Amino acid sequence: MEQYRFPYKSGVYVGIPVKENPEQWLMEVQIVLEHPRQGDLHQPKKTNVPIFHERRALAEKEKIWVQKKAVKPLETVPDMTYKESLRQAFDAYEQELESKEDEFSQKSLKTLHAVKADYERQKLL
Repeated sequence: MEQYRFPYKSGVYVGIPVKENPEQWLMEVQIVLEHPRQGDLHQPKKTNVPIFHERRALAEKEKIWVQKKAVKPLETVPDMTYKESLRQAFDAYEQELESKEDEFSQKSLKTLHAVKADYERQKLL
């Protein structure tokens, strides 16, 4: 079955469509390409916000509705498991945050470490 790339919230995933309606596909998550960003997406780069959001990646085989226009076919699909893809996406985001010293990146990193502890409890990392 053909796999597709799609964004959801601030993460990017690979998955397969399992159902459709005129405007959306119900996508089943197979792989994480980009880990969701931490913080308030409506006030980017700000730390003094009412809620500094903690976001986890969608789970393997989790199903979510995505606008058809946001779903793109993939020419080459990464050959890895969900866990491997989560680790790779998590590590890339963590390294990106560690390389910056601004307040937003440091708060995002702290929030990401809380997410990491949860992933480790679930044996995903």
